[in-house]
Amino acid sequence: IDEARNRAFFSQFLESDALGAQHLLYVDGSAAGFSTIYRSFSSSRAIPVATLNDLYVRPELRGRGYGRALIEHAAAYARAAGLSRLQWLTALDNTQAQRLYDSLGTAKSGWYFYALST
Repeated sequence: IDEARNRAFFSQFLESDALGAQHLLYVDGSAAGFSTIYRSFSSSRAIPVATLNDLYVRPELRGRGYGRALIEHAAAYARAAGLSRLQWLTALDNTQAQRLYDSLGTAKSGWYFYALST
């Protein structure tokens, strides 16, 4: 992890939410988790969307509703920003996260995620 690069990159969210937002969750005065939401577009639907790129809760605090709270907060942010939906990806073997996502009434897609390094 390059701390200087991360600090420079994530500081953009402090200046403006034009690209998105990062939300921190504190429990008893200590950072417990965070989410990062990017503003994007769905060209197939011609709508602005929010992409939940990061959702993290410290392992010892999982299962207490904090992940749900972060997702609900991200959805509220997206609604307030006029973004039409909140979307995200998860690993096929991340069954703990999938149980949370399934409990939210979300719709799973049949898409595969591909990446090409440039």
